Amino acid sequence: MTPILEMRGITKRFPGVVALSDVNFEVAPGEIHALVGENGAGKSTLMKVLSGVYPQGSYEGAIVYDGEERHFRGINDSEALGIIIIHQELALIPLMSIAENIFLSNPPARFGVIDRSEVYTRAQALLAKVGLTENPDTLVTNIGVGKQQLVEIAKALSKKVRLLILDEPTASLNETDSEALLDLLLEFKAQGIASILISHKLNEIARVADHITVLRDGRTVDSMDCRGQAVEEDRIIRSMVDRDLEHRFPKREPNIGETVFAVENWSVHHPLHPERQVIRNVDFHVRRGEIVGIAGLMGAGRTEFAMSLFGRSWGQKISGTARIGGKVADLSTVGRAIAAGLAYVTEDRKQLGLLLAEDIRKNVTLSNLPAVSRNYVLDDVAELKAAGDYRARMRIRSSSVYQETGKLSGGNQQKVVLSKWLFTSPEILILDEPTRGIDIGAKYEIYCIINELADAGKAVIVISSEMPELIGICDRICVMNEGAFVGEFSGADATQEKIMRSIVRKGSETP
Repeated sequence: MTPILEMRGITKRFPGVVALSDVNFEVAPGEIHALVGENGAGKSTLMKVLSGVYPQGSYEGAIVYDGEERHFRGINDSEALGIIIIHQELALIPLMSIAENIFLSNPPARFGVIDRSEVYTRAQALLAKVGLTENPDTLVTNIGVGKQQLVEIAKALSKKVRLLILDEPTASLNETDSEALLDLLLEFKAQGIASILISHKLNEIARVADHITVLRDGRTVDSMDCRGQAVEEDRIIRSMVDRDLEHRFPKREPNIGETVFAVENWSVHHPLHPERQVIRNVDFHVRRGEIVGIAGLMGAGRTEFAMSLFGRSWGQKISGTARIGGKVADLSTVGRAIAAGLAYVTEDRKQLGLLLAEDIRKNVTLSNLPAVSRNYVLDDVAELKAAGDYRARMRIRSSSVYQETGKLSGGNQQKVVLSKWLFTSPEILILDEPTRGIDIGAKYEIYCIINELADAGKAVIVISSEMPELIGICDRICVMNEGAFVGEFSGADATQEKIMRSIVRKGSETP
């Protein structure tokens, strides 16, 4: 079968760095082709070359599409041929409606005037195709990140997509929504739409991919035809990291002590709709040296629960009692929560966790400036030493602590976020999706850091949408559904089936 796309000998250079070196890549019509590799392997760079983000002349090599060599001067040129890219950082305008975002660049119009009725009708049809029931007039800011991902796909469908590029499309989705998205890709495949899937989740790749190409250090190192044969995850991992990972999760012998953090009868109402109770009379505890996971589907209330604890960062009409070390703790503001020994690593490190334009040094010390100040004046030497210590301790790969944080890989950015909160010397750490959007090698390093924190006597709470991750690293797993805990399992006893069964059983009891 003649490929719909061929990329031949692609080489892309940045000052002092060869990001891509003689990469060859092709996609057949109606094929799902997975592109995998560690952060920094060149996956996103290759797709930016393909989509015209890096225009002709800024790279070496040739792009052949539909049998013709193409010279894209920008993203509009590639979109005109049906090549649509959805980046990991979604390109939606929060204060515009879903419908307005879908047709932002190509609104239906009559006599030069936008036909709002047509915009609404067509948006409704596109949302139905991707499985969203939201009103098209809903503001994007009022829907979750997972639903925003589906809006991006609806936007791609509006542009008559023939080759869809998805960069970590399920990174912000829970397991159920990820399954729905993969089913959607299979539907597109049946319709003849080709897809390029960039993902770190090998189980998802194994489920839908026809071919897999592995990049490492900007080079193509392996290519696999998955049709008619099982995907060898170990082979993919070896190709990605150039080493064997004997175990996906590091071994640990827990040493669990007394209860250090306890929440009793905790209730939270929605910040915009005070009549809606989101967290319902929750009791929860974690012990010193223990790693406790919180599992649940999107909308279960996990992040809302965590943020309400951390200085009441989310919600209103919050009630209940929190105790740290057996004493009632004042968590009424972020500053007081930090002073009480609590730290919260947000699920959205780029928007809420980091100042991407600032260097590593500034980000590491940001949450505890008094520790690097004298008489309310920053001590540059102390700040440099603190950042340098954490860079070494957390194994942050960078040129120096003066490197801009936004230029780091996802895994190293996550280490900076962790460093920032460890610098506050917390007793309890809440890690919300700590490995979202980072590769297998970096995940393993994060797991090792989590183990080290627990071994040092910290109480660690991990929120994750990846059930195998929770089962692999946690001593105990609490299952949340509809704002309440509906199940609890020891790490040794937990299975994905048991977790899902507790969620489904609770859901079936809801009137």
